[in-house]
Amino acid sequence: MISQKSIQQVLDIARVDDVIQDYVNLRRAGVNMVGLCPFHDEKTPSFSVSPTKNIYKCFGCGKGGGPVQFVMEHDGMSWPEAIKHLAKKYNITIEETGSISPEEQKEKQLNQSLIIVNEFAQSYFEDILWNNQEGKSIGLSYFKERGFRENIIKKFQLGFATKTYDAFTKSAIEKKYNIEHLRALGLTTSRDLDFFKDRVMFTIWNITGKPIAFAGRTLKSDKKIPKYINSPESVIYNKRKVLYGIHLAKNAIRKEDVCYLTEGYTDVISLHQGGIENVVASSGTALTKDQVRLVKRYTNNMTILYDGDSAGIKAAMRGLDIVLSQGMNVKLVILPEGEDPDSFMSQVGKEGFKQYISDNEKDFIIYKTELILNETANDPIQRGRYLKDIVVSLSQIRDSITRAFYIKNCSQRLEMDEAIIVKETNKQIRENIRQEKLEKQRAARRAENARNNPQRNNASNFPTQEGPINNEAPLPNASDGNMPPLPEQAPMPVNEEDWIQDDIAYAHKQQRIPVASDEFQEKDLARIVVTLGDKIMEYEEEQIPVASFIYSSIFDVIEYFEKPIYKQIITEAFELVERGKFSNQYFINHQEEAIRNLTIDFLSPKYEFAKWGSKHDIGLFQKEPEKNFYEDSYQAILRYKFRKVKKIIKQLQKRIKDLEGGDDTETFIISLKALNKLQEDKKSIAKELRTNVG
Repeated sequence: MISQKSIQQVLDIARVDDVIQDYVNLRRAGVNMVGLCPFHDEKTPSFSVSPTKNIYKCFGCGKGGGPVQFVMEHDGMSWPEAIKHLAKKYNITIEETGSISPEEQKEKQLNQSLIIVNEFAQSYFEDILWNNQEGKSIGLSYFKERGFRENIIKKFQLGFATKTYDAFTKSAIEKKYNIEHLRALGLTTSRDLDFFKDRVMFTIWNITGKPIAFAGRTLKSDKKIPKYINSPESVIYNKRKVLYGIHLAKNAIRKEDVCYLTEGYTDVISLHQGGIENVVASSGTALTKDQVRLVKRYTNNMTILYDGDSAGIKAAMRGLDIVLSQGMNVKLVILPEGEDPDSFMSQVGKEGFKQYISDNEKDFIIYKTELILNETANDPIQRGRYLKDIVVSLSQIRDSITRAFYIKNCSQRLEMDEAIIVKETNKQIRENIRQEKLEKQRAARRAENARNNPQRNNASNFPTQEGPINNEAPLPNASDGNMPPLPEQAPMPVNEEDWIQDDIAYAHKQQRIPVASDEFQEKDLARIVVTLGDKIMEYEEEQIPVASFIYSSIFDVIEYFEKPIYKQIITEAFELVERGKFSNQYFINHQEEAIRNLTIDFLSPKYEFAKWGSKHDIGLFQKEPEKNFYEDSYQAILRYKFRKVKKIIKQLQKRIKDLEGGDDTETFIISLKALNKLQEDKKSIAKELRTNVG
């Protein structure tokens, strides 16, 4: 686990403009910088970077955050990965806390060592391709015959393995690489011979671009020799969790909002060369949930490209229910007969390829329905058998409205009663739920067994955290927003004034369903404490931070906030100010995503305060919000209290009406006095707000 000290160093040093300029061309626009958003396609810049606030915000797609969030969003990294990435950029040495077990530390070191060995292997195969006579005459010639330009060959780190039996292994041992690591990665056999021989080499990377495996393709036509051989799975390589080229495609996938999926390595390379970069390959394996989730980080849309032959069409039908089950939209494009993405791109170019996709892509379920119609022709019995396959796919669609649309469409195409399809689909959904529950129960039993057997679960006692670590006492948690129930026999107040306050409290607690929401006022108070929390203001001849002023002013009503998130922000800001540690960077890098997003919105107003040019303009008499924090805070508190008092008055009026004509005269009189007091408060607040009592 990364130490809090190291995290704070990164947060203190990393500058948002410096980080983003590695990815985006920015230009000055007043105090801010603007550029084209890297997260969506746009022609007019709506992406704003504030160096002074150390945040970015896109007013087109809504993305925003600080340097860490940008790296996480742009490169698909977790919080720890982003911290380490920025630490490397700024030459900060990362310190690990002592909460990592010896076994975890050993595993981490092994992973790093294996990556280093693969980096050597990648550079070795690449060097052979460019500088060895055999590599140039066979490997490089092959890639160039395929039409790959030199810059693309280097971009994809293509290489070559010679015919010799142990050239690579000998070279690695000479460089002092561990033979056990070479064997574990499948680069060297148990007899200390090279695993890859006489093949062109493709590097397989993880999401961050680290080499984790290799694939070798033979150039011989001998059918007894497998066309491709791949590295075996290892602690750093699980083929079910990897998509070829994802680290190069992720930004384009996000920008285009669609991922193209192909079968082969050369398909990906050809499309990249042709200018289509939002493409990955499943490398011949059936699509898995982990691979789909990898794509889902960047888009909800997947288009699968398949060769135009019967095998390709049948392959297109395998595993696509997995895509639907993850809430994604999936379409198919069947290329012309005899073509694959590689050859077809060479023929038609980027624009022609994209146009073909646009003209020929079909929704997966509609395509599946049409396929059934074609194969069953006029045989309704056979069609009924195939319906089960459609129902399984329909049951994977989680959105009920979307599912209803597809059911109607299928019933019309198959000329089948819609009610039957609905019934069968619902039955399948129940079966899916049952299977999910069974799997969760199995997982729970496995977890329980692991807890009862510590030797098999060394890592379970060491919690992980993907967010800022706070070594101080935890800040208060937000409540769940439910009003606390009144006690059946509340203690009797000792005097009339206490009775009045008790009646007011009673009415306050009855606000289960407010007439109108107070969310705007609560949000406004949260905005002020985030943006101005540590500013010092003068109140009743005292110097007091804004966050403390707001918290103390609404302390008696904060428990009744309608939105717990605003209560949490105000409370945490007050705690930070009291500790002398307030910074809006704390909220920018908050562990809760909702608070991070709110903070960026608070700090990134879409409109700026006008710079008035004439002495007659009102701007000379009205301070900017950042310089007017006392008035801003005080007015926000008054507006919130005014709304609360109005609601409490309504509750008391209802209670008085219920008591009218009853035997409890004393309670009736006390309630009237409480009402009078609140109406006086309401008039006083209205006077300060210069508004109608209403």
